[in-house]
Amino acid sequence: MASSDVMPSAKSPAKITVVGLAMLNIVAVLSLDGPPTEAEYGLSAAFFYFFAAAFFLIPVSLVAAELTTGWPEKGGVFRWAGEAFGARWGFLAIFLLIAQVTIWFPLVLTFAAISLAYTGPQATVDAKLSGNQLYVLLSVLAVYWLATAIAARGVAAFTRIAKWGGIVGTIIPAAALVTLGVAYLISGGTPQIQLDWGAAIPDLSSLNNLALAASIFLFYSGMEMNAVHVQDVKNPDRGYPVAILIAAVGTASILILGTLTIAFVVPRSETGNTQSLLITFINAFHWLDLSWATPILALALAIGVLAGIVTWVAGPSTALQAVAKAGYLPPFYQSTNKNGMPIRIMLVQAAAVSSVAVVFVFMPSMEAAFQILSQLAGLLYLVVYLIMFASAIYLRYRQPDRPRPYRVPGGLVGMWIIGGAGFVASALALASSLVPPSQIGIGIGSPTLYLGLLIGLAVLIITTPLLLYARRKPHWRDPASEVAPFAGAPRGDRPSGTPTRRLRPTATEAAADTDAEAADADADE
Repeated sequence: MASSDVMPSAKSPAKITVVGLAMLNIVAVLSLDGPPTEAEYGLSAAFFYFFAAAFFLIPVSLVAAELTTGWPEKGGVFRWAGEAFGARWGFLAIFLLIAQVTIWFPLVLTFAAISLAYTGPQATVDAKLSGNQLYVLLSVLAVYWLATAIAARGVAAFTRIAKWGGIVGTIIPAAALVTLGVAYLISGGTPQIQLDWGAAIPDLSSLNNLALAASIFLFYSGMEMNAVHVQDVKNPDRGYPVAILIAAVGTASILILGTLTIAFVVPRSETGNTQSLLITFINAFHWLDLSWATPILALALAIGVLAGIVTWVAGPSTALQAVAKAGYLPPFYQSTNKNGMPIRIMLVQAAAVSSVAVVFVFMPSMEAAFQILSQLAGLLYLVVYLIMFASAIYLRYRQPDRPRPYRVPGGLVGMWIIGGAGFVASALALASSLVPPSQIGIGIGSPTLYLGLLIGLAVLIITTPLLLYARRKPHWRDPASEVAPFAGAPRGDRPSGTPTRRLRPTATEAAADTDAEAADADADE
């Protein structure tokens, strides 16, 4: 992190325009593996998209901006939760983030496997191949281990893949999907859903529908990663919220139009599965006499998934390694390869992803497995967001004098309104994810079994970091760790040998801390 990210001087020019930051956030959040699941809602999907954007996406972005600028030290959610509630909560938050990503990998990689299947010359053969369990498993493992190998080569390698892969595999297919939907309607294509105002209002009395609708919240996850750029925007107090509003409207619009395109083209009985997006492209291209373009789009989608996987393999693993060096994991997990990447953590995660993939692919119903694993990943991520919102609110009381270059507008009341809205929305989404969807009965046995598996796995995953934290040893801490101790943390929340900091540092101490952080950042660069 450059020193200007911590405390930019008045002479430093803005590096990112409002529109530029909005586009950066759209690219970071947008993914096309979600719309097929929501297409079965038809027009009513728009309601859930806008609701999640207003009460989740925007609060996440604004709250994360305050936390990032107020606590620029390394660690992200680990730092924020630790400053608010102690190291135990910080370690829990970062561990759940890693667990969520590990579960998410096989799901999104299945999407890549299906995309690759549709690059063949015959659609009927491709459809059969996409449903072959052995093919899906081998494709998932091959793409993930390839992504791990790329990430292990260092920052320069995976950032290049992430940049161009995101453009080729997400932005271009998203634009193509929306264009096809508009062309299909304008040219007289028959929509497969009702187009009236009554269909736009969702049936909120159906708990089964709410279970699937809750997953929309996770389509917007990841916006907090770009909060670090808040100080790179001219007049951030006004410019940053405008950029977030543009990004929220842009992301929601693309997802809504993409979801509706699938709903227009694919019969409702065939929506809700991982093949729906490719079926949409096949049908639309055939209708436009452009069938040759289907394999190209399928390959592009697979490239986009690879790009996203590479980024998520490198980012959270590097964050976890920093936490490990602070004394929260054994020394085994602290080593890096010659490129500075946490290779042991990456290999352990690759083994875990492979195990989850085997279980996922060979369950009696892949669709049922997709539902339960996606709900589990969402549940874990929502717990992380609950911790983040609670930390932001509590830190306004615990460390009121902490310099915050960007603050959620409206003072303490504004933080309660915006942070509280995000907390309540996340809690409602989490509760909704515990309701078994009506589609789960096929292949999983019963709603009771579904709920038991979901809660049991969640409890197991949440308990694991608490046990690890309780068994940590003083000698685990690397003396060269760059993770600063938490301000005012009790001795039990700090690894042995770390210095004590006052809850509210003096102006001299704060300036010294800022200078030291800037020097460390420059050294890192």
